[in-house]
This record gives sequence, structure tokens and C-alpha cells, in this order.
Amino acid sequence: MPPKHTVHHMAIIPDGNRRWAKKHGLDPLEGHRRGIDLMGEVLKWARAHKVRMVSFWAFSSENFNRDRREVEGLFQAFETNLKKVLQEGNFEKYDVRVRFIGDIGRFPLRIRQGVREVERKTAKHKKYSVNLFIGYGGRAELVQMAKRIANDFTLRSGKIDEKAVAARLWTAGLPDPDLIIRTSGEQRISGFMPFQSAYSELYFCDKLWPDFKKSDFAAALAEFKRRKRRWGK
Repeated sequence: MPPKHTVHHMAIIPDGNRRWAKKHGLDPLEGHRRGIDLMGEVLKWARAHKVRMVSFWAFSSENFNRDRREVEGLFQAFETNLKKVLQEGNFEKYDVRVRFIGDIGRFPLRIRQGVREVERKTAKHKKYSVNLFIGYGGRAELVQMAKRIANDFTLRSGKIDEKAVAARLWTAGLPDPDLIIRTSGEQRISGFMPFQSAYSELYFCDKLWPDFKKSDFAAALAEFKRRKRRWGK
């Protein structure tokens, strides 16, 4: 267990891209593009504050149900940024591992191939970790976990414990988040890592995601340090 006031794993729900675009009279896709670009800046801030792992909920399983043009635009933005990451990512310099978590099979082949290439290229790195949750929904994750449990523990239900459950989640092998930040003023986690967030500290920021600043990031960390974490004790 990490020290009480150390953020080892920060998770972010970057909400508000479409509202930001509407506010500025822009196409919703421009909001998503700004949001994706901001993720890169946040990783720089995290590195400066020695936060070793950052997770972004980049695309929920419910997002597949949005307007087809918007979904296709998001796919295009993902593909463009995957290519950019492969060409310009300083993986060696900063020792960064990138992982994609969720139902990746629902994405077009070109996205799946790009995802696997980024994961392959960064697999050996250990100092920093970036986890991008795409095609992710907490209930969907729990359903697939339950299926794996049922398959692996037939007639052995007495052997099921928290470790067995954690090992069959999409996040298997990752530490639980210490701090979860959600932007846009919404005060809920909407099914983001429901099992893993049991003792996570929650921080809600009123700003829409594209307006999230370095000072907001620092404020979230400062608030975390003021919290008393007891883990139910």
C-alpha cells in the first residue's frame, strides 16, 4: 500500500468536450480533439509531480451509441493520434508504458492494430504508465469478470476471493487508483472502475475538460494531500 499522501495512480474522467465545443460555437469533434491534445499536457504535469501512473477514460462503451458521424470522427482522431504517438512518442526517454483497457474488439481493425503496436512498442518500459480506457464500461467489465469466474471456478466457489476477482478484470495487474478526477461539474463516476475505486479519493472540478489547467491539476493534488485515508480502518 502506498503512503497515505502519495498519488501513485491517478485516474481521470475527462468530461465536457462536447459542451465546451457548443459553448464556443464549434463542431463537437473539435472539442474531442482539444480534449485529446490536453491529455498530453496532463502527462507532463503528472511527471513533474512524480505521479507514475495516469489513466484516462477516453471512450466509454456507451459512446458507441452516439451519432454515427461523431463516433467515426472519434475513431479518426484516435487513429491520427496513434500514428502521432508511434512517430513522436518519447517512450525511451521517459520510460513510459502505454496500455489500452476495455472491449478493444469493438473498434475498427485499423484502431486495434494501432493499439497493439503502441502496446508492443512500450511493453518493456517501467518508470511511467499511461492507461487509456477505450470501449470501457464498469458494468461490462464486471459481467466479463463474472463469466471468467464462472468458467474458472466451476464447483469451487469457496475459492473465490477479492484477488481472484481483481485478476479477471480488464485492469488485472494494475494498482487501484488513489485519486479519481472528474471534470465538467458532474459529481459521479458513472461506472468507472467500480470495483477498483472502493477506496479512491474523488475530486470533482467544475471546469469543462478542455479548460482544465495546470493550476487545476495542482489543486486536485493539494486537496488529496489534505484528505485522511483510512481504508475502512
